[in-house]
Amino acid sequence: MNFWDQQFGAEGYKYGTQPNAFLAAQAHRLAPGSDVLVPGDGEGRNGAWLAGQGHRVTAMDGSAVGLEKARALAASRGVHLQTVQADLADWTPTPGSADAVVLTFVHLPPAIRLAAHRRLMQALRPGGLMLLEAFHPRQLPLRSGGPKDEAMLYTLAMLRQDFDGLDECLGEEVETLLDEGPGHQGPAQVVRWIGRRPG
Repeated sequence: MNFWDQQFGAEGYKYGTQPNAFLAAQAHRLAPGSDVLVPGDGEGRNGAWLAGQGHRVTAMDGSAVGLEKARALAASRGVHLQTVQADLADWTPTPGSADAVVLTFVHLPPAIRLAAHRRLMQALRPGGLMLLEAFHPRQLPLRSGGPKDEAMLYTLAMLRQDFDGLDECLGEEVETLLDEGPGHQGPAQVVRWIGRRPG
């Protein structure tokens, strides 16, 4: 059983069942009925919510346990999620298949981060959006969540480099207050980035 299977195997939902607040605040940018890819969707809180907003959602994760809970969450709300179990280290989505890619606290090791981000960027259709929130290195001393390895935390400069080729719509490094299940609670230092594929 992998790390995330263990995390998601506990009772309840580690990061709650409500969508990420930044995603919910920015979802107005998505055209109605968009094809949305949600890599690292875990137990499905973001994917199920997006499906409930009328989007066609593909929730991708490496954890079979997480995806099973994601399907159950979607079913409890009367919506459908397409799920894909794969590893972002080598998974390639169909190019030009998504109107949006949503990355919420998906932290990748440096050895695979750039290549994975570039593959996800290629999934966007012209005009498609990349929407991301992640922990900043200033998060390290805080206890509200995230990796305890600075190499897996993201800065705005890093994201601008990784997603070079997209037009930046929003970029900020801010303090926020997280209330996302037992896994993310309290003051947090995050980076937020939204980019649009030209065309």
